[in-house]
Amino acid sequence: MGISYLIDTHVLLWWIFDDPKLCKISRQILKDPAQEIYVSSASAWEISTKYRIGKMPEAKQLLSNYEVLLDKMGFNQLSVTTAHALRAGQLKIEHRDPFDRMLMAQAELESMPIITYDKAFHHDFIDVIP
Repeated sequence: MGISYLIDTHVLLWWIFDDPKLCKISRQILKDPAQEIYVSSASAWEISTKYRIGKMPEAKQLLSNYEVLLDKMGFNQLSVTTAHALRAGQLKIEHRDPFDRMLMAQAELESMPIITYDKAFHHDFIDVIP
């Protein structure tokens, strides 16, 4: 078995919509069946929130088949635990986005590198890919 990776919400969306912004390194990891890819339940929360407020109208069909789609892609769901929530709230960083803070906490506590292109994730307590 390979490495377990957590993916950021935008990486998930870029993968689903085959966005060219997703680099070759990330694509190789995501399509490699030897790697374990995890998607946080916070990503479902973020996507559904952005859909509700009108920032992501294209997510309508995605939300109706979300869990089935993750399963078809071979991605694992990572639930938010109390430990994750406590750590996210206690991170001593300036970044205020609750979704990003949760993903950072999960990556740290689960000892998983996170695949993201967001510079806000670059902290010494987590490994960032690429």
